[in-house]
Amino acid sequence: MEIENCEFNKLMYFIKSNYGINLEEKKVLLEGRLSNMILERGFESFEEYIRNVFMDNTGKEVKTLINKVTTNHTFFMREPVHFEFLRSTVLPYLENNIKDRDIRIWSAGCSSGEEAYTIAMIIDDYFGEKKYMWDTQILATDISENVLKKGTSGIFNEVSLINMPNSFKLKYFKKIDDENYEIKQKLKNEVIFREFNLMEEKYPFKRNFDIIFCRNVMIYFDQDTKIDLVSKFYNSTKQGGYLFIGHSEYINKEETKYKHIMPAVYRRVET
Repeated sequence: MEIENCEFNKLMYFIKSNYGINLEEKKVLLEGRLSNMILERGFESFEEYIRNVFMDNTGKEVKTLINKVTTNHTFFMREPVHFEFLRSTVLPYLENNIKDRDIRIWSAGCSSGEEAYTIAMIIDDYFGEKKYMWDTQILATDISENVLKKGTSGIFNEVSLINMPNSFKLKYFKKIDDENYEIKQKLKNEVIFREFNLMEEKYPFKRNFDIIFCRNVMIYFDQDTKIDLVSKFYNSTKQGGYLFIGHSEYINKEETKYKHIMPAVYRRVET
């Protein structure tokens, strides 16, 4: 099924305005991901389907649409230099400077949770026997209901664990069958999954974060949207706190108050 330019523009504008995702060059992708679903559900055209999305007051149709158009490819220990820096530099700094022992962590655009669970493993391994003295629960958010359900289940296939050290695999996973592993309950308790749209004008968090991970999310946004998002992250970061982005992403130093620390790592340091 082919989508007409006027219908594509309507859908593209709606998704960008509400979710920040820029699909300007993705007409073929949209057709590919939506065509079969539209036909299976009995719609005769993209126009009819789009009209149905816009008229649905329950929000279910929009959720289905977002689940279809978002890409959620990730795996454990992705971009490992970040986790090495987290362990060697960030956690020692927080351990020595947070008096109430409550570390605030946000995995934004968390997909199915591999990133958030990896952070939880690094933290648990770092603190060891002292872990019980610290509150290190991680907020993991995404706009896709499907990936949040997978993250909450904590079940992952062997392919996503390919970069996982064997010691971590033994310590934090239980094998279900020949292909699947489940995160142990101890670690599941460390991650809270919530649906959240990064395009919200104001973020509802009562306290700022010590660590924000938002990796390989901004690649879908145009420059103005990126600048606005980074500004909201900055305002949600504690003094001395860190922002991690993807290595394929870049923040112009003229467009942010964050200080560049190393590739894809920034820090809120006010003078």
